[in-house]
Amino acid sequence: MTMRRRTTAALLALSLAFAAAGASAASDFRSLAEPAILYDAPSKQGKPLFVIQRYTPVEMVVNIDRWVKVREPAGSLLWLERRQLSDKRTVIVTAARAEIRQKPDTGATVVFEAAKDVVLELGDKPPADGWVGVRHRDGSSGFIRINQVWGL
Repeated sequence: MTMRRRTTAALLALSLAFAAAGASAASDFRSLAEPAILYDAPSKQGKPLFVIQRYTPVEMVVNIDRWVKVREPAGSLLWLERRQLSDKRTVIVTAARAEIRQKPDTGATVVFEAAKDVVLELGDKPPADGWVGVRHRDGSSGFIRINQVWGL
């Protein structure tokens, strides 16, 4: 059997194993409803690695029963309990300092600035023309460049 056929067969077997376990692949972002322990395996018997803060956005990669494999903002793929996820959407600032503007335009008035790792609630409107609407927990809102955040 050629290397290509073995790789294809292995990927097919893995896909069937996940389907049999009730898993579904996803690429969806959510935020945490509460602080969450991230594990190296989908079980409380797995090794707890670290705690991630409430409202932090995560990318859902795989769902298995009560567990979700997520990509956290630093890029690690880890597991957490599904019940800890919220439907509320947030983004995290990746730029050293981001300007949030009144309108989605570089010439618009700056409403506020946000430092790296500040979590902002995602606005109601979908991203458009490289901008997305956000709201700070103090109630201030505006638009930020999508290349300055993670979680979309």
